[in-house]
Amino acid sequence: QVQLVESGGGLVQPGGSLRLSCAASGSINSIYTMGWYRQAPGKQRELVASITRGSRTNYADSVRGRFTISRDNTKNTPLLQMNSLKPEDTAVYYCNSAPAAIYSWGQGTQVTVSS
Repeated sequence: QVQLVESGGGLVQPGGSLRLSCAASGSINSIYTMGWYRQAPGKQRELVASITRGSRTNYADSVRGRFTISRDNTKNTPLLQMNSLKPEDTAVYYCNSAPAAIYSWGQGTQVTVSS
């Protein structure tokens, strides 16, 4: 069973940047689109960015132009470069396949944007 482990979160001031990484204990099938999700307190988990096997990307309107998703094609895991962070980006961030999350959820990585 594939275990996903997210890392790279932290506390950052508004306008700052973070880069999130995703590691998998097993093999991620390269045919799957991979994505980054986030869940803020009291809200449902939402997909914020995804990348296909062919590197076609898609973003939620709330992050388009600020976040960039890429893919480690040797491991098929996604990376997320987050720039111009806003307080409303505060959430736990998760990686998984998209739009259907077929792998077990990892613990996520906390991103807190605050001055």
